[in-house]
Amino acid sequence: MKKHLVRIYYGEGRGKSTCAIGRALVCASEGREVFVIQFLKGRMTGKLDYYKNLEPDIKVFRFEREKGYYENLPEQSRKEEAINIRNGVNFARKVLRIGECDVLVLDEILGLADLGIISCQDIIDIIRSNNSHAELILTGRNLPPELADYADYICRFDVVKDTEADMED
Repeated sequence: MKKHLVRIYYGEGRGKSTCAIGRALVCASEGREVFVIQFLKGRMTGKLDYYKNLEPDIKVFRFEREKGYYENLPEQSRKEEAINIRNGVNFARKVLRIGECDVLVLDEILGLADLGIISCQDIIDIIRSNNSHAELILTGRNLPPELADYADYICRFDVVKDTEADMED
């Protein structure tokens, strides 16, 4: 049986999520079933609403309920949002366990470990639980060293020059 592929896009530079969505589009065009679970982006608003237009070819899920970014929320709201986020992580496990898709993008999942919402071991457990042999794509700013051994492909995004620093992302 073919081993699943694990791709990691990480770094301080912009474009990690865009790259992951681009890969998702390629896979969807090949007739593969693609799920995207986005974390740490707040409730679907603004430019992120566009991703819903990709359905049914790419199914996009977000479990957060607050409009704002997690890091900017008051303490009580962060606690409640962490529960919602962990529900999204559990959904990812279920999707992999039952083989519901061919490609699963876990956008900003590495950031969940950075913030202590889940552990690095939780991410490793997700990778190991991939009974369906789905391609996994993980994104985030920081790559814990212990995750590198579980990846087949790692791409780091670095900022070399940023003249748009004052522009909206």
